[in-house]
Amino acid sequence: MTRREARELAFVLLFERSFGDLSVKEILEASAEARDVEADDFALRLAEGAEVRFEESDDLIAQNARNWSTERISRVALAIMRLAIYEMQYEESIPVSVSINEAVELAKKYGGDEDASFINGVLGGIARSVEAGDAQ
Repeated sequence: MTRREARELAFVLLFERSFGDLSVKEILEASAEARDVEADDFALRLAEGAEVRFEESDDLIAQNARNWSTERISRVALAIMRLAIYEMQYEESIPVSVSINEAVELAKKYGGDEDASFINGVLGGIARSVEAGDAQ
């Protein structure tokens, strides 16, 4: 599984997580039984890492998505940004620009017409905060 495929799977797990109380790991187990879906360690690490930091990520999104509450943001965009924020803050081997680019590509594939530019703008603001040491 490529890193792009792993990110896509992590996004799908986070998106599915937004519909219920099952954990990412439980969703993956159910998917493995129903559709023969398997995650590599990278995909699972991303999804579980983002999952335990939803509140932290949502705070950063709210601070950088001017005039948008997280309740107004689509589940697709929210899942993509949560994943990217986790990567930007906790996956030191991945450049921030790569995390943002991958998020924009996921938004182009799964999101609405405006999602890619919205996500790019929000993540760009967060990246500036992370680089300045303001977002921890």
